[in-house]
Amino acid sequence: MMNSLQDWPEPIVRVQSLSESGLPMIPDRYVKPLSDRPSSNRPENGDANIPIIDLTGLTDDETELSRSTMDRISSACRDWGFFQVVNHGVSPGLMDQARETWRSFFHLPMEIKQAYANSPKTYEGYGSRLGIEKGAILDWSDYYYLHYLPLTLKDYNKWPRSPDYCREVIDEYGKELVKLGGRIMKVLSINLGLNESHLQNAFGGENIGACVRVNFYPKCPQPDLTLGLSSHSDPGGLTILLPDPEVPGLQVRKDDRWITVKPARHAFIVNIGDQIQVLSNANYKSVEHRVIVNSGVERLSLAFFYNPKSDIPIKPVRELVSADKPALYPPMTFDEYRLFIRLNGPKGKSQVESLKSPRCH
Repeated sequence: MMNSLQDWPEPIVRVQSLSESGLPMIPDRYVKPLSDRPSSNRPENGDANIPIIDLTGLTDDETELSRSTMDRISSACRDWGFFQVVNHGVSPGLMDQARETWRSFFHLPMEIKQAYANSPKTYEGYGSRLGIEKGAILDWSDYYYLHYLPLTLKDYNKWPRSPDYCREVIDEYGKELVKLGGRIMKVLSINLGLNESHLQNAFGGENIGACVRVNFYPKCPQPDLTLGLSSHSDPGGLTILLPDPEVPGLQVRKDDRWITVKPARHAFIVNIGDQIQVLSNANYKSVEHRVIVNSGVERLSLAFFYNPKSDIPIKPVRELVSADKPALYPPMTFDEYRLFIRLNGPKGKSQVESLKSPRCH
C-alpha cells in the first residue's frame, strides 16, 4: 500500500505563489462545496471561547494543581476537546522565536524552500496538500512537516538550514513541548481515575512519537469560498498548538456551531486527538476543527503532535471498559491509523467514528 504513496497525483502548486501573484479569484481547485464554506455557516461567536486554564504548579516532578483546575481540565476534555493553557512552563521568548523563525522560512525565495519539497510517503518537508486523491478540492495553505521523535526518524537534513539557527530553535522548542506534553498526559490520566503514568505508558513510555507541522495561510482574495484547513479531528494523541497571536483563524465545532478561538497571550491551544479518544473509550473527545483564512493578512501557526509509539496497538484502557460501556474501538496501531487517514485525507470526524466496533454504532 505504501507504493501508492510514492508521489503526488498531480503537480504541486504553492498556495503562497498563487497569493503573491495577485490573482483576483481563487482557482476552482480551492472552492469548497457550499455546505463547507465559512460563509454558509457563520460562526455564532458572541463571547464564546474555549476554556483558558492556568497550569501554575504543574511541573515535570509535581502535579500540584487545585482540584478546581483539575476539574476544569476534565470538563474541557469531555465537553470541548480543546482548552488553552497559560503559565505552562515554556518561555514566551522561545515561543515567539519559534514562530518568527518559521515565518522567516516561508518568506525565503521559492527555490530555497523547494529543496525541501515533500512526498506523500512520509509528508516530511515543505508541502501544499494532504491526501492523495486525484482531483481533490484543496486547502488554502502551505505547510512544513517534520519528525522530532523517535530519534530514528529525526533527520536534520529534512529540517530547514535557513534562516540561521533554525535547527537549534526547532530542537529547543521540541524539547520543551515534549516535556509539556508529558505533564498534560499526567493530568489527563489522573482525571480519568488512572495512575498518573497510565496514558503515557499506553503511548510507549519514553518511546513516544512527536512531530511538528507549521501551517502557513497566505492572504486569500476570496476567503468565504475556501478553508485554510478542512474540518477534521487530529489523528494522533495530543496536539499543542502555538497560534498566531494577532490573527484568529482556528474554529472549533461546539454544539453544531463553529466557534472562532480567541488566542490568549503566550498561551498554547491543547486538543485531544483520536488516539486519546480511543484510549479513554470516548470519555474524552477529539473534536472537529478547521481553519478560516482572510484577505488582509497571512497567518502562521505551529502544531506539535504528541503521539503514541507508532507500532503499539491502541485500544480502550481496560479500567474504562464495563458492561455498561463496552470497548468502542478495536485495537489499531498509530501507523495503521495514520495510513488510513493519509489515503482518505481530512474528513471531519468520520475517520475515528468509522472504526467503532459494529455493535457500538
